[in-house]
Amino acid sequence: MSFTVVIPARYASTRLPGKPLLEIGGQTMIEHVYDRACESEASRVIIATDDERIADVARGFGAEVVITAADHASGTDRLEEVARTCGFAPDDRIVNVQGDEPLIPSVLINQVARNLEAYPEAKIATLCEEIQRPEYVFNPNVVKVVRASDNFALYFSRAPIPWARSEWTETTPTSERTLPADVGYLRHIGVYGYRVDLLHDFVAWNASPLEKTESLEQLRALENGARIHVDIAVERPPNGVDTPEDLEHVRRIFASGLEEVEVDA
Repeated sequence: MSFTVVIPARYASTRLPGKPLLEIGGQTMIEHVYDRACESEASRVIIATDDERIADVARGFGAEVVITAADHASGTDRLEEVARTCGFAPDDRIVNVQGDEPLIPSVLINQVARNLEAYPEAKIATLCEEIQRPEYVFNPNVVKVVRASDNFALYFSRAPIPWARSEWTETTPTSERTLPADVGYLRHIGVYGYRVDLLHDFVAWNASPLEKTESLEQLRALENGARIHVDIAVERPPNGVDTPEDLEHVRRIFASGLEEVEVDA
């Protein structure tokens, strides 16, 4: 199995400026992410950044770096530029690992890459996990996915889907809603594997109406007919680093020897 991991890393962050270079357990965050990617079966790991400070640090610990444009609207656009710059073939596989996931299990990186290999009709592969807590179904920050019987995505949404019409009413308080026993509510996990030809198509498509409405990029691919394989994650991933509180939590985990990893679902 041959695939490349690309780690998009931007310096700008509203809540955590310079996030990739923040220190965790004696290393920068971006180095931790790079180490996790190198533990996977990837044949190549690339850090994609528009910032020379990040590039200098990454080269310092031995990473391959591709400098990308500063005006990309998303990490997907940055991945596509890397694919063009490096001359990847249309059917080559790229796994996107976010630069703020210092605890990402390498088995999840392998899983999406293997699924792209196993399902030739898939242009994108990603992951999900079952939601255990009802309040997460109604949280718009938790992206839900509904799959067909072949495990390809039907839809992604911030809304509570599927809606349990016979059990919930609009006036029922969220605290009183329970999850139907025969429906597996699924949280989308943002680890993506792409075929390179999909990346080229993606940047040529206009942002779609559903994508704009839900603020979910993957809906652009669905609206344009691209098939997305969604597998249950073989391991529950810890949360990434989005806030100062997340950063301190991850620092405590590394200080404890990775023995206090907690995940939400």
